[in-house]
Amino acid sequence: MRKILFIITAVLFIGYTANAQGCAEPASEDGVNVFGYLQTQYDYGFTEGDNTSSFGFNRARVGVMGNIPYDFSYYVLLETSPFKKDGPKAYLLDAFVTYSRFPFLKVSMGSFKSPFGQELSTPCNALYTINRSKFVNELTAPDRDMGLMLLGGADTTLFQYSVAYMNGTGLLVADKDKYKDLVGRLIVHPIDWFQFAGSFRLGKSVSSDETVEDADERKRFGADFQIEKFGFLVQGEYIWAEDKGSYLVGGGCGGDPELVQGSVKRQGLSIMALYNTPWNLQPVIKYENYDDDIDFDGYNNYEHVTTIGFNYFFNEWTRLQVNYEYKAEWAGEVDNDMLMVQLQVKF
Repeated sequence: MRKILFIITAVLFIGYTANAQGCAEPASEDGVNVFGYLQTQYDYGFTEGDNTSSFGFNRARVGVMGNIPYDFSYYVLLETSPFKKDGPKAYLLDAFVTYSRFPFLKVSMGSFKSPFGQELSTPCNALYTINRSKFVNELTAPDRDMGLMLLGGADTTLFQYSVAYMNGTGLLVADKDKYKDLVGRLIVHPIDWFQFAGSFRLGKSVSSDETVEDADERKRFGADFQIEKFGFLVQGEYIWAEDKGSYLVGGGCGGDPELVQGSVKRQGLSIMALYNTPWNLQPVIKYENYDDDIDFDGYNNYEHVTTIGFNYFFNEWTRLQVNYEYKAEWAGEVDNDMLMVQLQVKF
């Protein structure tokens, strides 16, 4: 029996090099590593009336990370883009400490991204399209939170998991009730070119004018897959959400979601494909569909977005992204398409 357990453990965790919360890890055993990335962007909006045209920073992030003897590491990241949360000021985005004595069970505590879904788990500097899907931004909010996370596994192991016990209040907002959110994700890599995963989020909260019996509830369940073969990459994701009492709309990376009173069920899905050409060029196309009220009788609340574009890599640190978003509303199309050009540099 012991031999069987040893073989199973070896299959699961051999070659393990987990990255906490999908983030980078320190490059050396000691000392401070400075890192970050800058995303300069041009947006042209095809809106009703006069079109819009604007230059700005999508993200401008700088941080430090390092190892502390023994078995501890730290990660701190600031957002400095003046076009993000609350205007032109820097604010703390991620800040957590990780204990990594056991390769199959790391523990992180602090502020970090919620371990839910495929697109949200992808680092912002590694997204294949400039924007995350709208249903991902809304149904995974709050995307960052304070809490405690257990995680283990990597791309080279059969299983990769992360489970977090979080405030449920969002980025750097104190929790004023006894309830917490439980968030988790399990990825299975049966073969080297295919993976599938499941995610969940369960939580409650009480606002200042509610009693414990009237606590708001949230449920999230998601599934996703990835196929990478012969230079092609295909990803798909589905999220189902139910909120009772109140729910969040908007949000996303650096945005403030808006609280809406009421109960609602929502769902969304996306499918994305790209091809890695020999010329450092990635043509990409993504389709997303968002139903913001499942119980609504009809299809007028459906939103469809098709993103086409390409990614060009000058080198491993510098990338150009060009995206055109074609937005189609079932109830009647409006002029809200968008052309975006983004130049990213990592350091």
